[in-house]
Amino acid sequence: MFGWQGKTLKVDLSSGRIHSEPLDPSAARDYVGGRGLGIYFLNRLVDPHCDPLSPENVLIMTTGPLTGTTTPTGGRYMITTKSPLTGSLTCSNSGGRFPREFKLCGFDVLIITGRAARPAYLWIQDDRAELRPATHLWGLEVPETTDRLLAETDPQARVACIGPAGERGVLFACLMNDRDRAAGRGGVGTVMGSKNLKAVVVRGSTKVQVADREGFDQIQKRVMGRFREAAKAHPSPLSQHGTLGVMVPLTQKHGVLPTKNYQRGTFDGWQAISGQTLTEKYLEKTSACWACPIACGRVTRVTEPPEFAGAGEGPEFETGFALGSMCMVDDLAAITKANYLCNELGIDTMTMGVTIACAMELFDRGIIDETQTGKPVRWGDGSRLVELTRMTGLREGFGDQLAEGSYRLAARYGHPELAMVTKKMELAGYDPRGLQGMGLAYATSPIGASHCRAHMGYTEMVGIPKPSDRHAWQGKGSLVKRWQDVFSLIDATGICIMFSIRNLLRQDLDILPDGILEYLNAVTGAGYTLEELTRAGERILNAERLFMVRAGFDRRQDTLPLRLLREPQAEGPSANRVVELDNMLDEYYQCRGWTPQGIPTHAKLEELGLQTPDREAFHENRS
Repeated sequence: MFGWQGKTLKVDLSSGRIHSEPLDPSAARDYVGGRGLGIYFLNRLVDPHCDPLSPENVLIMTTGPLTGTTTPTGGRYMITTKSPLTGSLTCSNSGGRFPREFKLCGFDVLIITGRAARPAYLWIQDDRAELRPATHLWGLEVPETTDRLLAETDPQARVACIGPAGERGVLFACLMNDRDRAAGRGGVGTVMGSKNLKAVVVRGSTKVQVADREGFDQIQKRVMGRFREAAKAHPSPLSQHGTLGVMVPLTQKHGVLPTKNYQRGTFDGWQAISGQTLTEKYLEKTSACWACPIACGRVTRVTEPPEFAGAGEGPEFETGFALGSMCMVDDLAAITKANYLCNELGIDTMTMGVTIACAMELFDRGIIDETQTGKPVRWGDGSRLVELTRMTGLREGFGDQLAEGSYRLAARYGHPELAMVTKKMELAGYDPRGLQGMGLAYATSPIGASHCRAHMGYTEMVGIPKPSDRHAWQGKGSLVKRWQDVFSLIDATGICIMFSIRNLLRQDLDILPDGILEYLNAVTGAGYTLEELTRAGERILNAERLFMVRAGFDRRQDTLPLRLLREPQAEGPSANRVVELDNMLDEYYQCRGWTPQGIPTHAKLEELGLQTPDREAFHENRS
């Protein structure tokens, strides 16, 4: 095989058995890789009704055929499992250098089953893999864990590990790789901790074979030339000030910067938390994942005040909104320190910030008080933000309740409507009352509210590849469907969604970024057509829906917080609007070929080559 390494590594933690199997070439072609192969194996190996933290759940690590090549941004991998936060699947994406190194070990897929009797880590060196004791590492934070593992294995190895949050069952714990890069959403680190697996360490030397080197070089010359031309004409804001520098001003301008637990869409302190301010005060240098010409990562250092001192990567936009405007905190030093703590403890920064914002509203309304929280939890308190972040990662005091996420926190006190979640996962940094398509994308995302399953802000705020009226709901069902299918494909290839925004989208290709088809065919030699790739993206999304429906999900869970459906913003560019979700859902399901309840039809399953056990009962039980 070209592009794909052609092997799957299986590790049974319960028995200690490790073996490799060939990767089915037809599955690789149909599901491409990454997110596609993740759901392919999840549907075959995991009972959708299993307890996510039981040994029966499976952790699946997958790369794409472009991972480890020099395709721009070709350094991504996916972690797929059943989510302890949502009860649905989750497939969390990360970059850095670890994904390429894992691919160079000669595997496309790592499947981890069972539960180790004692803490362990997995050491993979080329095609050799072994489980080693990790009791001495249990309880350590991510940086120290990484340093110790590099000393024990190979200084040139790459490490993906959990921190104390994953060990202690924080429901939104991350798997951290390369110290500061997070597979962050849905609790993949929590699942890894439940399996007593501290880390995966990799060192590889097996090159990724390219089918058509000359053709690849020609595409590379064209695409990289466009990157250079664009950078020369208009220096990339992403490279200059990161995602925080691009998205804070943009969302503020459109009145969709989530503020005060989504009570508002503008934040008076937005400039204080912008990427431009981060650059001015704390930036040391930019950082890039493997083969990335964009370099949107920020390496930062805070020295003052002493209580917020620290160093690391970030914050990025989703971190900045969640720990900043959502909590009414305009102290960038506090936000950055909380971000460092999340990376060190292994916590999803988005769920952390949105959960603290929920707690602040509960406190503000008098629903909880110091009896529950120990100390006040007030809007804008940066010191308390930092303190609660650490307490959550260690499950200490009130942090033990925050560790369950905002839905369970709000429901505990009788007000689940104050949790800004979809499918119990916290919303991202775009208020859908001013972005109708984003609202539909949140509601129908397989993993819960995620902008990375269809970033409608591209078209609704920026006009890429074509402008779309952000306040109109008509036509958004079809548009979201197409964005979701293309993002599914991008996640399957092993490249980053940032590939699609740096002047690479062509209107004649509608949404598919220029170059993906050509890169895939040059690398794999598979001879994909544009129609086949589009169909692959649709297949992946429907395969994920299949898992969800079997787990009990349908239209009832494709919803948004009541605040967004019934409470308009009082002021700003997106005032006096709510999300017109029901109308968009009807259109979306029809475009998808699903029933009005959101169930894939027999015809759609057959069209995509998807099957489910006892399909008649599958549909009848959900009619």
